[in-house]
Amino acid sequence: MSNETPAKTTVSRRTVLGATGAVGLAGALGVLAKPAVVRSADLQKVRLGWAQPAACHAPLAYAAKTGVFAKHGIDVELVDFLANGDDALTKYIAAGKIDVGAGFLLGWLKPLDEGLDVRLISGTHAGCTRLLTTRTSGIKQALDLKGKTIAVAQSNGSAQQIFAVTLAKLGIDPDRDVTWKVFPDNLLAVAVQKGEADALGHLDPQTFGWIKDEHLIEIANNQTGTYENLSCCTIGASTDFVKRDKNLVRATVEAIIETHEVVAKDPAAVAKFYKETYKPPVSEETLADLLGQLAYHHHPAGPALEQEIAEEIEDLKLINVFRANADSKALAKKFTFNVFA
Repeated sequence: MSNETPAKTTVSRRTVLGATGAVGLAGALGVLAKPAVVRSADLQKVRLGWAQPAACHAPLAYAAKTGVFAKHGIDVELVDFLANGDDALTKYIAAGKIDVGAGFLLGWLKPLDEGLDVRLISGTHAGCTRLLTTRTSGIKQALDLKGKTIAVAQSNGSAQQIFAVTLAKLGIDPDRDVTWKVFPDNLLAVAVQKGEADALGHLDPQTFGWIKDEHLIEIANNQTGTYENLSCCTIGASTDFVKRDKNLVRATVEAIIETHEVVAKDPAAVAKFYKETYKPPVSEETLADLLGQLAYHHHPAGPALEQEIAEEIEDLKLINVFRANADSKALAKKFTFNVFA
């Protein structure tokens, strides 16, 4: 559990999303019972960008290999946008190499503001990024990080932005009061254990594995406190794909939501598949535990997704990613497309 002090806006956020999220989810699951796409002998091709090393993306591969996409009329091609060691999701979709992609919500927003021709169509889950330290550091909560060094795998990447917002909401200037230091992702834990950094911010499954093997402890994550009831990862579709075939886009979202409901109910089956197929550097048991803890029931679309995006844009203003006078609600509407409307 995170020791982060929740922001004052958390209660209102829960209230709003409790209503809109329920409506969005009910609508989505209603569609699943009666798929909108007319079935035919020929499946329709969809190129889906995913990150193979990210455990939270395991359900996407599971859906591709076990026929969930096919059931919805889709011949899905998985494209690993991390295959070349570069977090290139937005580059892939901008270049027309993929039709849809799953990635950090925060990772989409600034490129969208700069003109990326994509529409966000659904959340996939909440939580998969953690802030860790050693048991002997004396750091018990995010508030204790003032004056400390935080290791990250990418400068100004999603992990840094997530926890920069956390710090800003606690009254800590994330630019002046802490130092961010970049290390290769497989050396983040080593850097903290050797004292080259006081804490690290990174994503699962590595962070979860470091907790499970008792090398490090968690002091915050993006599923509680400030980030409670907010999507972590989101599905984006190229505007061309949305315009070309709305029913196919809708079917893609239906398949993804269905799969995330499956993993929420049976994380062990997905963990077994993911471990056997992709050999991630954590045990099958750890993967099952991890997938069981992620909020896979949380996948807003339509107005519920718009509300979350507006909240995130407001948060990003705190760390100067968006200008202070940006109209977060107008931008959220511009950045999204409601496939269930």
